[in-house]
Amino acid sequence: MSLMFAELDSQPTRLGVISLRRRKEMSLGGTEVYEVKLGEEFLMSSHFHVSETELALLGLAATKGDGPLDVVVGGLGLGYTAATALKDNRVGSLLIVEALGPVISWHQRHLVPLGAQLAEDPRCRFVEGDFFALAQSKNGFDPESPQRRFHAILLDIDHAPGHVLNEGHRPFYQPAGLAKLAEHLHPGGIFALWSNDPPEEDFMVALGSQFEEARAEIVRFPNPYQNREATATIYLGRKP
Repeated sequence: MSLMFAELDSQPTRLGVISLRRRKEMSLGGTEVYEVKLGEEFLMSSHFHVSETELALLGLAATKGDGPLDVVVGGLGLGYTAATALKDNRVGSLLIVEALGPVISWHQRHLVPLGAQLAEDPRCRFVEGDFFALAQSKNGFDPESPQRRFHAILLDIDHAPGHVLNEGHRPFYQPAGLAKLAEHLHPGGIFALWSNDPPEEDFMVALGSQFEEARAEIVRFPNPYQNREATATIYLGRKP
């Protein structure tokens, strides 16, 4: 492998081949950048993680109480949402639900920068499973504690409510799907969702039908590759 580029792992999954690669970005002074691809689709980069961090910051800022808080993160990725959540001293437990075993393995094998931090934190536990199926189930997210409820659920899997990775995810973003999710939150608990697209009116209506204080926050960050400002959306809703 070139010193400028290395494919660290590539494995088949039910959604296609997922790969992790590391490269040096010379336009950024030789900074190491970690990237994830699913098939030929680019999923995420360690260079763009402001919005993933803001998902945790905004979601937990809206969560009331001094703790300890029980939190679910849907979608592990490169770990930025989960690592940010663990910086909140109120968090007593963090359950990370990830559908693809190789992604969990990258963290357990310390192939990604935040891997050791997450794998070795006693508050943190990985669950290999389909977040959307678990959200719609009676028993919920924790196989060790069926019907367990949480103070916050932070979701970063699909590109947007209207731009899903799998058509099977689409019903989740409808009122009935969100109602099922809300059953896994304590009263007053927070649901926060990352989206790469601007706020979608239809989803805001659906969110507001099941959650109080439903709103969309725009997150802004620089994109040096295109020399412009980029944006993402964080949706927030509170269970009544």
